[in-house]
Amino acid sequence: MPDLTGLLLLTVVLALLFDFSNGWHDCANAVATVVSTRVLSPLAAVILAGVLNVAGAFFSTAVAKMIGGGIVFHEAITSAVVAAALAGAILWNLVTLLLGLPTSSSHALIGGLVGSAVAHGGWAVVQFKGLRAILEAMVLSPLFGFGIGFLVMIAISWMFFRVHRGVATKTFSRLQLLSASFMAFSHGSNDAQKAMGIITLALVSSGQITSSDVPTWVIVSCALAMGLGTMVGGWRIMRTLGMRIVKLEPVHGFAAETGAASVLLFTAHFGLPVSTTHTITSSILGVGATRRLSAVRWGVTTKILSAWLFTLPGAGLLGALVYGLLTFLN
Repeated sequence: MPDLTGLLLLTVVLALLFDFSNGWHDCANAVATVVSTRVLSPLAAVILAGVLNVAGAFFSTAVAKMIGGGIVFHEAITSAVVAAALAGAILWNLVTLLLGLPTSSSHALIGGLVGSAVAHGGWAVVQFKGLRAILEAMVLSPLFGFGIGFLVMIAISWMFFRVHRGVATKTFSRLQLLSASFMAFSHGSNDAQKAMGIITLALVSSGQITSSDVPTWVIVSCALAMGLGTMVGGWRIMRTLGMRIVKLEPVHGFAAETGAASVLLFTAHFGLPVSTTHTITSSILGVGATRRLSAVRWGVTTKILSAWLFTLPGAGLLGALVYGLLTFLN
């Protein structure tokens, strides 16, 4: 355990708070469908999601290494830059949580980091190659989520079209327990690593460690912080995802969760920090589109898409402002 004092300690605390807010903010990603289809009660669902978020956080550290070394150059990073990035991301999460909008915590963190780093050293400190790869994955993951959700739902329809509706509903009510668990695990495998990467970045920049390998204590603390945040739950966002975009039944929840979780585990394996929120939301849209386009409530969806577009610049601006404040106070 390194010597955590002053601004470095503040950075670690903010990173854990971000992970907690990420779990709180993104709780709906893992359990909205299973709650809206009445397969599990909200309390049981968030407990299940919290436990599996913790388990998923130990799946890989590839995403953490990308966050810690692939966006901005190490030599341009200070504890103030990292603290400001986290503060900007947390503030953006709180604003969108209050508005009930399922925006991306991943976009918020990356936006906050780029904003604070640019405020510190200008655009030359940004690794545009790494940032481009991350942004491409973030754009493509919702498209894959939509496509896989759509195809899984079509396949299920063909396989079960002769089965009585009551029998199918009962079957997928049980299967959705598996798909919700899969989704919660994949959420932890991708999202918990982002705070791990930030803490590792702060430790490297302060000279506490010499490589981007994530220390065990960082993995454990981030996993627990996200799990606790998930158990608290973001109930307003859960209502938006689970009830206001498209009316879901157990079969739709199973298809959406299976499609989204497959994309998330694939990207986590290759170290790409994609948006869990974007992926599950687009998968829900893909499932809803198999019924008819009018089944999707496009007014709510448009509002969500608008929030997505503003997340990177919004969190970036907040990160830059917090960095300016920290510089002024020092």
